[in-house]
Amino acid sequence: MEKPVIAELVFWFCLIAMVYTYFVYPILLFGGYVVVQVWRDLKYLWGRSDRRARKLSPEHVPSVSIIVPAYNEEARLPDKIVNLREITGGSDQYEIIFISDGSTDGTNSILSELPDTNMRALFLPTRQGKPNALNHGVAAAHNEVLVFSDAATLFDSLALQNLVRHFSDPEVGVVCGSLRFEGSTESKQTEGVYWRYEGMLRLMEARLGSTLTASGAIYALRRQCYPVLSPDTLIEDFVIPMHARKLGYRVLYDPEVVATEFAAASVKDEFTRRVRLATGSFRALGELAYINLDLVTCLAFVSHKVLRWIMPFLQVGLLVGGALMLDRPVYRHILAIQLVFYLWAAAGLLFRRRLQGVRYALVGYFLVAMHAAFLVGFLRFVLGRGGATWQRVT
Repeated sequence: MEKPVIAELVFWFCLIAMVYTYFVYPILLFGGYVVVQVWRDLKYLWGRSDRRARKLSPEHVPSVSIIVPAYNEEARLPDKIVNLREITGGSDQYEIIFISDGSTDGTNSILSELPDTNMRALFLPTRQGKPNALNHGVAAAHNEVLVFSDAATLFDSLALQNLVRHFSDPEVGVVCGSLRFEGSTESKQTEGVYWRYEGMLRLMEARLGSTLTASGAIYALRRQCYPVLSPDTLIEDFVIPMHARKLGYRVLYDPEVVATEFAAASVKDEFTRRVRLATGSFRALGELAYINLDLVTCLAFVSHKVLRWIMPFLQVGLLVGGALMLDRPVYRHILAIQLVFYLWAAAGLLFRRRLQGVRYALVGYFLVAMHAAFLVGFLRFVLGRGGATWQRVT
């Protein structure tokens, strides 16, 4: 096969995959979402049955173990403790377990003086990573419903009630919550925009029963859905829901389960987090590929996850393939569009402080940085680098 023919095939494959991922898939998802929503509305009109999970009466609320791993979280931990006290009322129905993963700041001192009897702390002598901390927390928990959260995440007043109400259905294994971000001016113009788009996709996938992942900051699961995590697990909030699906349980996303998270202050900080996420994604791909998924969930997995993970390779293929065929007008035009996009991203990088007040001005910079993070994450995966220890970016 001649080189121009190969370049042309690579070019069009990359272009179609990119357009499908960010434009066609959301449109298909929206179409399915509309059909399902109309069907649900018609069923409601015919049967007048409540479509939403009902709030459980106090006697039917299951006992819950809330597990909070922490590493050097002295700045955020006091607010977390107050938040959990307020939403649980100090009730023994809610067991709260903090795990200090070899913290070296004032975290251990704070956890040594927990105010309520339903709160306790585990102190690990050395930092071994979040998976190990979660394993210890689950082993120490006494209840069948587990709620995972981060030390810097603050739950809304009804978040716990809305989480646990779904476990009255024995088929539900995991319930994922949603995040509201607080952050800097830069993060609101970058990650904030991305999360609005991402939240829309997650909501539509949830309506189709194809929720893939949780946010590690707020989700709940049945104890039997928890797999003992290996030390090198980096995306436990993806691995655990997929494991629940493997066991035959449903995974739900409830947008009424809301928590406040503090976004990374800059794209640079978010880049660090995404590299870690990317490394874990490629590391888990082999195992996840063998999970038996229904057709819609499989489509969501490929469209929303796998194609996003390989996006930097598609971008490179599009650039190189187009550059080899500049003698044809269509390829020159598409290459020009790409160059404009990368100039937009470069302007965001070079003038990010000046452009923070301009809506959407930094989105190109953010997208290129996040795709580059997956390229770096892939290289770290190939080279066997990237441990499971974590540290909050600020």
